[in-house]
Amino acid sequence: MVNALKELCRLSGVSGEEDEVRDFLTARIAGIQGVEFCSDALGNLIAFKKGKKSTGNRLMLCAHMDEVGVIVTRITDEGFLKFDFVGGVDRRVAIGKPVVIGHSKIPGVIGLKAVHLVSREERKKAPKTESLYIDIGAKDRESAEKLVELGDYGSFVCEPEEFGDGLFKARAIDDRVGCAIMLKLLEEDLPLDVTFAFTAQEEVGTRGAFGAAFSVTPEIALVLETTTAADLPGVEAHRRVCYPGRGPVISYMDGGTIYDRELFDTLRRLSEENGIPWQTKEYIAGGNDSRTIQRSRAGVRVAALSAAVRYLHAPASVGSIADFENMLSLTRLFLAEMAGR
Repeated sequence: MVNALKELCRLSGVSGEEDEVRDFLTARIAGIQGVEFCSDALGNLIAFKKGKKSTGNRLMLCAHMDEVGVIVTRITDEGFLKFDFVGGVDRRVAIGKPVVIGHSKIPGVIGLKAVHLVSREERKKAPKTESLYIDIGAKDRESAEKLVELGDYGSFVCEPEEFGDGLFKARAIDDRVGCAIMLKLLEEDLPLDVTFAFTAQEEVGTRGAFGAAFSVTPEIALVLETTTAADLPGVEAHRRVCYPGRGPVISYMDGGTIYDRELFDTLRRLSEENGIPWQTKEYIAGGNDSRTIQRSRAGVRVAALSAAVRYLHAPASVGSIADFENMLSLTRLFLAEMAGR
């Protein structure tokens, strides 16, 4: 699964332009026997695979394909690109980071006025987005316009790699890890029918999940995600949320959803019965596609299983490979449990 995750994290898929990720997944899914799939108007990729027990569309697994990034809004006379962020990017960590722009992957660097030209007051504050720019090495507007257009998306650059004590570093772990888990499950024999929703535009308001849940009409949905770890120096203990390496995060509540209590208890029991470490959020924060799926039509019972990841929505994030593998194992157990009902 880690190799698939590396491939997925190398792809650009900023919200609204998930094409590279969707094309990669489509090519892989097309080679799996017995899988029916389609894309919808919002760009979701929805795949259905029959299992040993026929249950139709009762159960849906969900993970989003998109990532945070930038979008070009103006080209200056000097050839620099003005831009806005797509999704919730922390401006403080973007300065000086390399990006690639557009389908041609034009390299650039996010810039800001040099520190020795900044006043003391300016140094105390995070820079506003309008003070940032992207330098693509163009000598003037005309040269820049030959390389990029207004509305071009840009993604951060970070080569995926394993490092340290079983950790994994990459851009867009949120939520390519969920996509990698679902791809792995699609390649296996399933205990029951499962619909897999690879959703679009989660980072800008869980938009794709609305269309997916409305068309699939599941009774139960399990969202495979990542969540903020914040187990860092200087963060108070009561705000650390969760910890990489301590197992999958089983959520009972976050900033957008109160999860189905029976499904929460089921995931917790399956973890304990099978020796899988697990944790829950120690601080209520974040949100994911669950909030939209839960409210679809007459309502959907939802659960979320997440990997604790440091530096979400940054040019590089860090998670535990053991947590990713344990998420996959626990999801398998959950599918078997649902098949037995």
